[in-house]
Amino acid sequence: MSTSVGQPFLRWAGSKRQLLPVLARFWRDDYDRYVEPFAGSACLFFRLRPGKALLGDINSELITTYQQVQGGVDAVIAALGELTKGPEHYAKLRATDPCTLSAADRAARFIYLNRFCFNGLYRTNRSGRFNVPYGGEKAGNLPSEEHMRTCSRLLRSAALVAADFEVVLDQVRPGDFVYMDPPFSTKSRRVFNEYDPSTFGTQDVHRLRKRMEALATRDIAFLVSYDACYEAEALCDGFNTERVTVKRNIAGFAGSRGDCQELLIWNTTSRAQEEPR
Repeated sequence: MSTSVGQPFLRWAGSKRQLLPVLARFWRDDYDRYVEPFAGSACLFFRLRPGKALLGDINSELITTYQQVQGGVDAVIAALGELTKGPEHYAKLRATDPCTLSAADRAARFIYLNRFCFNGLYRTNRSGRFNVPYGGEKAGNLPSEEHMRTCSRLLRSAALVAADFEVVLDQVRPGDFVYMDPPFSTKSRRVFNEYDPSTFGTQDVHRLRKRMEALATRDIAFLVSYDACYEAEALCDGFNTERVTVKRNIAGFAGSRGDCQELLIWNTTSRAQEEPR
């Protein structure tokens, strides 16, 4: 089996790859559908490979990229093959208005910038233009053709929505399993997202809490992962919680890297969690 099976093709700040063995234990094969309204790199989705899914994110460029990989992977692979790694090409592509590109070239641009930018960050300026600097030679390489085709096949099980998390959660129904990994509130440690439309503030934490309560009332299983910080207290009350330790490999400043605590918050105890795989 290829080593790319079950791996996302994007890097993402705050990705939960380290926690995948723990997160995967909350999934049960008898859930009807996997739902993730803060998709990011969708690493848990790619790990679980559910038969049916709903993936959403407020980042429309991200969702457009997923849609192109899902339905037009041949063209995306061809476009990626035309791109050259290096700071000069990176700067040129970053300065290119994505609206002037074909759908495949636009997706390839997103993947290229994501792979080679500093620490997998997604940050925009006041005009909404991506402005993260080049990450250097340690950024690795573009995903292989085999990897892209694997991800394309897995994405065919998913409906994709570019919208606020509440719009995605409006589509949830009994029998779904909802995994939510929102950006940390601006009062927390996450940096470099001041002008990004996906910035998650204190009011968003309150909105998320109300949605968690609504899911619990409807007996819809959910799992939330969030930084163990002051803002998270509002999310925990009345639900099951567990602290886990993660190493921050992606952070705004090298000095802020190290072991950190995250909270897992859920409303139901699944068989899969009781009997780890």
